[in-house]
Amino acid sequence: MSSGSIIWKLVLSVMIFIWAVSNLVPWQSTEFKDYLVAQSTALIEEHEALLKEAQDKYDADKEKEKSFFLTLKNIVNERKIDFSKFYPEINISDIKNLEKRNNVLLSHLLKSSQSKVKLGLDLNGGVAFTFAINEKDLSTVDEQRADQLSQAKSIIARRVDGLGVAEPIVREKGNNKIEVQMPGISLKDNPNAAESLQAPALLELSLVHRSIQPPAEKPTGYVEMFEEREDPKTGEISEIRYYVKRIPELTGEIIKRAYAGPNEVGSYLIYLDFTNSGGNKFADLTRRIEEENKNGTVGQLAIILDGKLYSAPTVRKEISGGSATIEGRFSQREAIELANVLSNPLQVGLQMEEMYEIGPTLAKDSRAASLKAAIMGSILVAIFMIVYYFTSGFVAVISVVANVVIVIGTLSSLGATLTLPGVAALVLTIGMAVDANILIFERIREELKLGKNLKTALVNGYDKVITTIVDANITTLITASILIWLGTGPVKGFGVTLAIGIVSSMFSALIINRWILELFVHTGFAKKILGLDIFKFKDTPFLNYWKPAFITSWIIVFIGVVTVGIHKENILGIDFEGGDEISINFAEKLSTDKIMQVAREGEFGEIIVNYQSLIGQGEEILKIQTEEGKGNQFHKALAAAHPGAELELAGESIIGATVGKEVQKSALISVAVALLGILMYVAVRFEFGYGLGAVVATVHDILMTIGLYVFLGQVLGIGSGQFTAPMVASILMIVGYSINDTIVVFDRIREELTLDPRSTLSDIINLAINRTLSRTILTSMTTLLATFALRIYGAGVIVDFATVFIIGILTGTFSSIFIASPIFYRYHKGDRKKVEEGKILPSYDWEGTTNV
Repeated sequence: MSSGSIIWKLVLSVMIFIWAVSNLVPWQSTEFKDYLVAQSTALIEEHEALLKEAQDKYDADKEKEKSFFLTLKNIVNERKIDFSKFYPEINISDIKNLEKRNNVLLSHLLKSSQSKVKLGLDLNGGVAFTFAINEKDLSTVDEQRADQLSQAKSIIARRVDGLGVAEPIVREKGNNKIEVQMPGISLKDNPNAAESLQAPALLELSLVHRSIQPPAEKPTGYVEMFEEREDPKTGEISEIRYYVKRIPELTGEIIKRAYAGPNEVGSYLIYLDFTNSGGNKFADLTRRIEEENKNGTVGQLAIILDGKLYSAPTVRKEISGGSATIEGRFSQREAIELANVLSNPLQVGLQMEEMYEIGPTLAKDSRAASLKAAIMGSILVAIFMIVYYFTSGFVAVISVVANVVIVIGTLSSLGATLTLPGVAALVLTIGMAVDANILIFERIREELKLGKNLKTALVNGYDKVITTIVDANITTLITASILIWLGTGPVKGFGVTLAIGIVSSMFSALIINRWILELFVHTGFAKKILGLDIFKFKDTPFLNYWKPAFITSWIIVFIGVVTVGIHKENILGIDFEGGDEISINFAEKLSTDKIMQVAREGEFGEIIVNYQSLIGQGEEILKIQTEEGKGNQFHKALAAAHPGAELELAGESIIGATVGKEVQKSALISVAVALLGILMYVAVRFEFGYGLGAVVATVHDILMTIGLYVFLGQVLGIGSGQFTAPMVASILMIVGYSINDTIVVFDRIREELTLDPRSTLSDIINLAINRTLSRTILTSMTTLLATFALRIYGAGVIVDFATVFIIGILTGTFSSIFIASPIFYRYHKGDRKKVEEGKILPSYDWEGTTNV
């Protein structure tokens, strides 16, 4: 332990923490006009007069002007005002075209005025669009029509949420519509937000006529098109006209991937990677153009997107690299959006039918109660750690807080949205993140009990536990990586969040936690870093009880599976099954809490409520989603309960699932492949018997958690027993928790086998379980403290989320002792010689084994 090692850890920690905080600032949005006033540093009076004029014009006709942002942009562009003169500190002089410079600057200022942390639809509402698919593009055959609608929905979902962390709602509505609800966007400032969603992204590569150009007579089979070119010195725009062949040579079907990036001079291009067959077709086309160049002319290839000519580059020789670029007058945002739609082209045309703003979907009281529960859970974990571990507990709390900031900051940099289930997951992450700290502290305690001084115990404790932490986290990281690779929508998003959380937790425990403890010990600030030592286990023969525990456990799993089968019609909520959506006009606005009270009293099942305002119209409409067939009944019950509100049914429609078959399938495939990946990693890193035990225990935990959750809800009335979209994440969290718990025990078994060459396999397993049980109990306690706070004081989906996790924590703790370890033991028939055959351990002279 040296001052040098402390300093580099300190510097690295501070740098990463500052980066994370920078991604969270500003925490709250500022009104755009107020932000402009605050940021302007030149020509103040002229600037304020211009803003007042824009505000007055917007106030005079809000329906026509749409927003203050658009009104201001139109004024400065129509009058050719250089808006950058009011902001000399922002250097965009490299953009020569005045209109483009104004647009880039205003978009930058708008984005800067908005909060970096986007809140979800449940907490803050958002915006929504309803798109109608052109009937001419839809099949008249019901089955084919359903497939077309499902495909369009999936494509729009990928456009909206490529990483799966933005938390939108995308679902079918009726038999020809798709609804998109997006958090964190204001239509008041960005009414064109839907354009990139509905663009078909039809890419065509067509030949340009070699010898005839406008205004000469148009050749047969060609159409006149123009390309906009910007003078690099003056920024002036000119139009270059061509005759382009009407029938394209190639289309967007040849594209495998499109992405945006800068060129050598800082402008933005769209880079295209072709499929294997697409690359061959493109090479054939350019080879043909090269052959025709021998007649003395140079061929051009027009790149056309949705009917607009973006560029017409010359082709002098065959291009066989499997890629190409699209040049145009793109800003960074335009290039990114265009690349996104090119990667996800629509096969049908979409028309905007409705565009509206929506209020929070979660009742005010429910939001307040659940946020209070989240804060309470976090405080309970912090108090427990400080009371039990004293100085080390205080350090652990600091590192865990840093971990949460790093996770949220990283997610914010990726454009993630924070929902209430997301807040709950972060609270559970706090409980789980202390696991590495507890592992470290308990190993330091063991070193101190061996008579070593504090400095030596600290170093040895970290050295001995680092492989356990790395192995446990790598197995979970394998799961996260496969969820990202194979998952879609929220499943992929959970994989991203899980991966970030794993890396951040390891960094916080092994770097931040360590340098603070080393600093305390090195400077003599702390003479004692550990506190209480309550949980002591030494000689409990756990393997003696494995048979009754194993059998009882699988009987419970069987009962749970049967319960799921019996209640399968009732366990999937609106997110999975779809349902009814009713639109209600009203004279008196009812609170969400009053509406939910009617739902509870009438036992209407799951109800989702929000108020919506059509853009350009001040009136609100109440929209309520119910389970299928209950929409009209609920309206009648609500109207009877509140006759003074004059609730008039304005419309009723059928809505599709937000967690469609594709997402459900990807979740199942991802978990199955993840289990295979874990088996392979643990088999290589440890030995096959360990891998088998880990996989069986994880499957056991998933089945038991789902079964008990449904049994408690559907049979005993504890919770809803129904699965909604956030429940997918809760089940996936159980996978991570289960694996982590099992690997900690297995890593200790491996270590004890190495240190003790003469004890029997059963003795080694019992010893390892006893020595890790204090850590297991402490980790479970911290996580349960957070979870019980959510379960007792939370509301809505948070209660179900917490219920699932309570079951998962208890099941995961149980399975690492009575499922994973016995499987490992029985696989080797109680003979440690067979473990050695895995080539993990050195050879010893064996005295014999004992079967249990």
